[in-house]
Amino acid sequence: MIDGDSGSAAPGSGARDDGYDGRRLGRTRAGVGRPKGSLGQAADPSTSWQSPATWFDDDDGVTDRPASIDADLVNLGFLSAALRRGRRMWAALAVLGLLLGVAFWMTRPPTPEASTTLLLNVGSEGQAGTAILNDQVMAQSRGVAQLAVHTLGLREPVDSLLTTYKAAVLTDQVLRITASAPSSSQAVTQADAIAKAFLAFRAEQLKTQENLYFASLDDTLARNERQLKAIKARISQVAGQPTSDAQQAQLNSLRATGDQAYGTFVALKQQVNTAKAASQDATAAMIGQSAVLDKASPIPQSRMKPLILFGGAGLVVGLFLGAGFIIIRALVSDRLRRRDDVALALGAPVRLSIPARRIARWLPARRRLAVTKDRDIQRVAAFLQMMLPSESHPSALAVVPVGDTRVAALSVMSLASTMAQQDARVVVADLCRGAPAAKLVGVKDPGVHAVQVDGSHIEVLIAEPDEIAPVGPFDPTGAPTQNTLSGQVASVGASADVLLTLATLDPSLASDHLKTWAADAVVVVTAGASSWTKIHAVGELIRLAGTRLVSAVLVGADKWDESLGVEATHAGVRHAALQTGDGITETAQFDDATMSRLVRP
Repeated sequence: MIDGDSGSAAPGSGARDDGYDGRRLGRTRAGVGRPKGSLGQAADPSTSWQSPATWFDDDDGVTDRPASIDADLVNLGFLSAALRRGRRMWAALAVLGLLLGVAFWMTRPPTPEASTTLLLNVGSEGQAGTAILNDQVMAQSRGVAQLAVHTLGLREPVDSLLTTYKAAVLTDQVLRITASAPSSSQAVTQADAIAKAFLAFRAEQLKTQENLYFASLDDTLARNERQLKAIKARISQVAGQPTSDAQQAQLNSLRATGDQAYGTFVALKQQVNTAKAASQDATAAMIGQSAVLDKASPIPQSRMKPLILFGGAGLVVGLFLGAGFIIIRALVSDRLRRRDDVALALGAPVRLSIPARRIARWLPARRRLAVTKDRDIQRVAAFLQMMLPSESHPSALAVVPVGDTRVAALSVMSLASTMAQQDARVVVADLCRGAPAAKLVGVKDPGVHAVQVDGSHIEVLIAEPDEIAPVGPFDPTGAPTQNTLSGQVASVGASADVLLTLATLDPSLASDHLKTWAADAVVVVTAGASSWTKIHAVGELIRLAGTRLVSAVLVGADKWDESLGVEATHAGVRHAALQTGDGITETAQFDDATMSRLVRP
């Protein structure tokens, strides 16, 4: 028959009859998976959730998650929950990105700039808009830059000046030159010099083009004139020959050709003169009618706009990096957070869960003791009081923290104070490394110490540093020596009404001493602080010690966790604890169609 609260077998047997066989659940994402035998053998198909169909199996028993369990899959809800949990880190990275963006802006302030616009007569062009593009390329050429360097009297290389200005096309006839310099005045001077250098360089190029054009026309006219002279020389030669009919016919033909060539030469010469005149007029217009439209002036620069841009960019980058880091950490993490996952790993129901409690480590012990008045800490203390066995004297309970020990220590001291105010003799045994509960009341040395908490008398026990497994007052082997902590505990245990033990369990050490302190144990698990393996190991250590694991408390449970925190057994049956009105703790067994209650007296 299943034990009402813990569902475990008789103390010390290490076996259980509630269907739980110490099976470990691996993780698919970062959750739990298909069970496997505690000794490495596959679970019995008759008692497993479903037939084994693992896609991955190793020595750690990491397998796929059964479909019958409420899967903790990677979905939008999981990602949003991870982001909410990591909102502080998310915000910190966003603020860091913002600060880095602002720092980058401060270390690289905007360079002063000045601009000037030029109105250019581009002359006739085959396709509108092509001439101004040629002028834009010319303005950014090494020739213009070299002329500007000479005008400014600079010693810097031409390529260095080329990187400080640019030319932009505004319309088919308007070009804007923007220059940057260490100061606004230098930028204005540089822009003005570049504009003048460009106009001079452009005028020189237009003159050069005109000269080349004239040379081409003159060459054509010269060839025609040479041809005419050759014809005249031939006429003179034929005219000097003896007169004959053939000579006269040839002479007449040459004279006709010469007259035609002369007419062509005269027409060509007139055309050349006309073309030269037109070209001279066009070149003069392109040079004379091209000038500075707007003188160089500083470009107004807003100090807030770059700050907002750099700061906003840093903020956005920080947000994305923070979100990515949090999501990746959640995907690869093997820490348990859901109530069901903790219950399955521990082998005990999670009957109470509270939000995360932030307790500053730098506070003095007395200041930290004031946190025992916290509402959630008092809830845990009240729950521990419910778990105290009423049929034994003294009423002993072991509190085993997994993860952060501070909440468990505060809860134990809060319960001890409450019970002491009810005229009960309370003994608190702090077996944790560092004695976190004893430090709250200012006790640091090993031994038994009487302290006052809120006007109530409490006895606090601290184990000797060399006692790996200190024996408690319920040691069945006999009375220990009076020089050990066990001897002092035996002397006060007989008259104590309540014995609260705070103990951490190490898988590398035996846990048999736990049963000498209490028959029942409650585990306080910090969400997201421990892996499945560690939580499962603590549950097994408690059961191997012969102590009943009655329940678990989850600290830092997510508000969006809708799991029940009950333990799954064979055939899909789940066990949960109920508290009835008359104070009797009952275990409710749920299956697909029925619910029965097994009442524990």
